[in-house]
Amino acid sequence: MHEPHDERHRHRDPHLRSATSGTPPGRSIPRSEFYARPWRIHQIAADFEVLDVWQLPTPGGPDDLTRLAELFAEGDGQWHASPLVRMIWSVRWTLGRLLRLDDPQDGVGIRVPSLNARLPEDMKDAPIGPDFERLPFTSVYLLEDEFAAEIANKTCHGVLHLGWVKHESGCWTAQMTVLVQPNGRLGRAYLAGIGPFRHLLIYPSMLRTVERDWRAAGGPVRDRPATAV
Repeated sequence: MHEPHDERHRHRDPHLRSATSGTPPGRSIPRSEFYARPWRIHQIAADFEVLDVWQLPTPGGPDDLTRLAELFAEGDGQWHASPLVRMIWSVRWTLGRLLRLDDPQDGVGIRVPSLNARLPEDMKDAPIGPDFERLPFTSVYLLEDEFAAEIANKTCHGVLHLGWVKHESGCWTAQMTVLVQPNGRLGRAYLAGIGPFRHLLIYPSMLRTVERDWRAAGGPVRDRPATAV
């Protein structure tokens, strides 16, 4: 990822730093946590399935979601991953090329229409969000407490959703949800096959890196030892 945004985020409000001790940990959380909140994505992607819901270790203030969306948009999907995780990604991209899973003809706007077409009238003029620099995601919308980006290939149409929620400790942090619309049997087989790798290796590695990069960018993060994959 890019270097931290220098002094813009170094001197944040004192109440954000004081919330550090109550920072919620990064962890998988029940799907009910996603359904219980009035996110706009419920209406926009009503026919998508909720694949995973994670609480991110990204404490901040009520206006920090934009900064987190930018952090995701700057990433490359491997984010200082362990050699094992990098190998898994390398195998995935190699198989993708061989099987043409990531052919541009299977992307957003060609195989599947963009979710932009589903935005309700009161969101037509909402900010789209940051441009992804290396990952094949396209931002859909960015609100004060909600961000969504989409991706599509031969296996599925997916959505990365970040919801900004106030934790009981008083700080704000992100709830990350992955929604999918599988493309037939191929899509369901693919998602079932990568499931163990997502939960055991990919997501834990991602959470550690998000926490590290959030800390580097000036976000208050509680101190705890890093865990190796």
